[in-house]
Amino acid sequence: MRPWRFAVLLAVITALVVLPGTVTAQSLRDQSPNTLGDPLLNPATGEQGLQIPFLDLQLRGPDGGGEVAFSLQLLLLLAVLSLAPSIIIIMTSFLRIAIVLDFVKRALSLQQVPPTQVLMGIALFMTIFIMWPTFNEIYDNAYRPLQEGEIGLDAAYERFEQPIRLFMFRQMQADPRSVELFMRMASLDRPQTLADVPTHVLIPAFILHELTVAFKIGILLFIPFIIVDMVVASVLMSMGMIMLPPIMISLPFKLILFVLIDGWNLIVQQLVSSFGGVL
Repeated sequence: MRPWRFAVLLAVITALVVLPGTVTAQSLRDQSPNTLGDPLLNPATGEQGLQIPFLDLQLRGPDGGGEVAFSLQLLLLLAVLSLAPSIIIIMTSFLRIAIVLDFVKRALSLQQVPPTQVLMGIALFMTIFIMWPTFNEIYDNAYRPLQEGEIGLDAAYERFEQPIRLFMFRQMQADPRSVELFMRMASLDRPQTLADVPTHVLIPAFILHELTVAFKIGILLFIPFIIVDMVVASVLMSMGMIMLPPIMISLPFKLILFVLIDGWNLIVQQLVSSFGGVL
């Protein structure tokens, strides 16, 4: 069949299928509502059963400074919500835990097990466990008074900031070199108290400190597994099995060693202890 004949046949079939339904619906609408009734009307109330809302968007200038301030606060709130995952990562214990768990995976020479999503889930719930007292303090002192209207937004922000700052200061109490570094780079005077350190200085100092601590823990985790790899490689070379990859032989031994020493419980316990227990 030629293409133009097929197109004509398709148009005729479409007309035969669509037109009778259209005529039938039109004829039902043209009849009196007293006999068949309008299918879009509710017979009990007389109102339309299907109502599509009308959306009207208007752009106008603000009436005063209050509306401008409210718009800016709304934009700031949306920005904070979009940055919430980053805030959780960099201002809590999540950063150290995630890096240490990744070091464990690499030290064991594991490629796909456990998956990255599982490690991040473990890090997230360990973060909730460690930060739970801080979150409770924020909820009791900042969120609940703000919800009940006892304090304003500025006071709520200050009460929200204080527990987070205290948590970060506690982690850097033994090694304040990061704070001193960023204070010096910002050309600020030496702080006398914790309140003298601005938040924009405290956050990058805390990130740098967490990276340093996580890498130190990672080095300690790598040492015993590197020894296993070296022993296995030396044995294979002495036996003349040069073509056999040492990782294929050392991986089961490393897994056996990790299970025998109850590695996951030890790592979790030491991670929680590195934050001062449950703060």
